[in-house]
Order: sequence, then C-alpha cells, then structure tokens
Amino acid sequence: MQTQKIAIGIVDDHTLFRQGLAHLLTESNEIEVVFDAGDGAEMIRKLPMQPLPDVILMDITMPVMDGYESTRWIKQNYPQIKVLALSMFEEDTPIINMLKSGAGGYMLKQAKAADLINAIKTIEKQTFFINELVSGKLLNNIQNNVPVKTSKIQVSANELKFLELCCSDLTYKEIADMMNLSPFTINNYREALFEKFETKSRTGLVISALKSELIKL
Repeated sequence: MQTQKIAIGIVDDHTLFRQGLAHLLTESNEIEVVFDAGDGAEMIRKLPMQPLPDVILMDITMPVMDGYESTRWIKQNYPQIKVLALSMFEEDTPIINMLKSGAGGYMLKQAKAADLINAIKTIEKQTFFINELVSGKLLNNIQNNVPVKTSKIQVSANELKFLELCCSDLTYKEIADMMNLSPFTINNYREALFEKFETKSRTGLVISALKSELIKL
C-alpha cells in the first residue's frame, strides 16, 4: 500500500532556492509540494487555491511580510498547519522569535536533504521537531504557553545582566568584557542559570527568562 505523501508549502523570497528545494523534496516520493511563495502575502493569496498543506517551510527574512508575521497569521487562521522555520540564521534571537510566533521547529538551510525530510515527517506527525537548536522542554513551554515557575528562581543583579546580554549576538567572551568580568566568572553564571532554569542551551535560557518576565526582547 502506498503511503500518503506529506503536502507542503515553501515560503522563501529566493526563487532559485525554493524551486530547487521543491524539486529535491519531490524526488523523495514522500513529499508533495502544493505551492511555493516569495513572501507571506503571496502565501495568503495562494493558500485557498489548492488543498491545504500539512507543513509549511518558512523563511524568516522576506519582503512585504516576513516569516514572523506569516507564521503568526498561519497559526491564527490555519492552526492545523505546522510551520517549520528554515533559515540561514543560527543565532538565538531569530530562533526564539520564530518559536514565539508559532513555528514547531527550526532547521538551517545548510541541512542535508535527508535531515530536512526527516524534520518534515517528524513535525507533520508530532506537531514539533526537536534538534540541537530547539530543545523539547523549551518548545513545549513556549508553544503551550506553560508559565515558568518564578517563585523559586532567584537571580542576582549580575545574573540578570548576563541574561539580558544573552539576547544579543555577543559571544560569551564579549559578554565577559562588557561586564568587566572574567570568562571563568561568566561561565559560572551560565552554568548556575542552566541549573536554575533546567536547560542546557543559551536559547533555552533566554526563552525561560522571557517566559519568567525577567527580561524582554
């Protein structure tokens, strides 16, 4: 018996990239590309013109209507459609903002085709995709609006400053220089906060702090 193909849409402002990606994914015989669009506005126009996709691969930086706004629109109007962010950005802030907008996972454009296909199959089945960029706990918290318990989480003034700087593109060494502290001290802050917020990544730390309303982007 032939397995039903996963219907996807591709939203990316680079025409050659999305056309090449569509061709690559179609060759897998597991995925059917039902539409592609150059930005969110074009996506909105095209969605009613064919069967709805199961998953949309969403770029971040696009003209007219970017990935954040497009993802929020999808989740408000077609909550059954899963969104997998697909971007060049590996920094924490774009990941955090895409998850906050409603994306169920995040993949880099440099990923291998087999890994991307696996991500599409996973998010279609489980509504989320977990990898080294996105941990399961932080995604569950932000997508389901699970409040972070702040009553037992106490942070010092320096730890709070460290959390705020973690939202930037600064490296840990640059954060240490800005705070006039040694990298060893910054490392201790990081490890202590990882333990307090029960996370193992900088992205998880920032999202936990955001959910705790200790910091704001």
